[in-house]
Formats: sequence, C-alpha cells, structure tokens
Amino acid sequence: MMRKLVTAGVLSALGVVISPLLSFPILAFKVYPGQHMINAISGVLLGPWWAALISMIVGTMRIAIGTGTIFAYPGGIPGALVVGFFSWLFRRLRVRKELAALSEPLGTVFIGGTIATLIVAPMVGRSILLTATWVTWAMSSVPGSIAGYLILEGLRRIGIEEI
Repeated sequence: MMRKLVTAGVLSALGVVISPLLSFPILAFKVYPGQHMINAISGVLLGPWWAALISMIVGTMRIAIGTGTIFAYPGGIPGALVVGFFSWLFRRLRVRKELAALSEPLGTVFIGGTIATLIVAPMVGRSILLTATWVTWAMSSVPGSIAGYLILEGLRRIGIEEI
C-alpha cells in the first residue's frame, strides 16, 4: 500500500510539474498530452481507482496554477479509469498489460469528451460541438497515451512491472 501511495504522489507531482511545459490551447480547451501520459502509466501500474485519483489531483492543481480548466476533470478521469480497467482485463486474459495504455483515448475522447460537451460546457455557459471536442481531445490523448505506453515498455524492460 505504501508503494502505491508513494507512486501516486510521484506521478501526481510529475503531472503538475510538466503541465506548464506541455499544455497548449486549442479551441475552448487547454489540452495537455502529459495528463494522458500520466493516466496511461498510472492506470497500468496502479489500477483504475488510483489512476482516477491521480488525474483528479493533477487536474485540480492545473486549474489552481492556471494551466488547466474545468474540462480537466472530464478530460482526464475517464481515460484513467478506462486504462485501469483494461489493464485489469489484460492481466486476466494474460495479454501484455502495457497495451492497456493505448486505450486511454477511448475514455478521454469518447466518454470524457461527451460528458464535457453535453454536461460540463452548458454548466459553464459554453456551447461546443461534440465532434470538435472529440477531435481536439484526440490530438492530446493519442500522443499522450503513446508516450505513456513507451515509458511503460521501458519500465518493463528494466524490470519494473508491478508496484
């Protein structure tokens, strides 16, 4: 348990520290591939609930320091959960769990993007096209999940597969 807590702290801190370097505006969003990279890593190493918690912490801190918006929550948490669940499923099926990192866009783009467009945007007085959200978030989520996958592969090669 202590290892998971420390790993969650390190990944949360890393997510916040790199946010000013990798965050950029597209349409109404401040996209952040680093969040998706952290989601991919934390979902595989720690599971869905820890990954969602890390995403929530990073999102809250990004909003506090101005590198994120309210869309950080629907843009991060669903992707983290999906990776964690796919990782769990891949372990059961004896498939390389690192591949679960590549599922992050399913949660972020389709689940999170839909929530952001249909629920969050109207709550904050914005109107956004669903396809615009999906395309924009895919531009952030796909490279972030690939980076997370590559980092996980590197960790696997040096013997770090479980926390």
